[in-house]
Amino acid sequence: MEKYIVRINGKEYEVEVEKVGGGADAPVAEAPKQEAPAVEAPKPKAAPQGAVSGNVLEAGAAGKVFKILKKPGDKITKGETVIILEAMKMEIPMVSPWEGTLGEVLVNEGQPVEAGDRLAIIQ
Repeated sequence: MEKYIVRINGKEYEVEVEKVGGGADAPVAEAPKQEAPAVEAPKPKAAPQGAVSGNVLEAGAAGKVFKILKKPGDKITKGETVIILEAMKMEIPMVSPWEGTLGEVLVNEGQPVEAGDRLAIIQ
């Protein structure tokens, strides 16, 4: 028996596989049919208390907030990096798709985030 880990929709399953027979004519065992686990749709994130209205910059990947480059009140140009995330020892810049002013930073350096988490509000 050999053990393998199979990842389905982000969930890991440990499976054991047994080699049967030897040749191409060896019988093949089929696994019982199983329904794929239901995947919950992401829930909308509630705006923080006292949130400033504007465009929400969201995390593009799961990771950790490595560095916050701008502070509230700073002018932001389209394509400018506002926050850098770190994931698997790689730096991932979170750039603004809008021009405006940084209204609020919703995270702290070192904080873990998931893809889609709100990072900042740009007015």
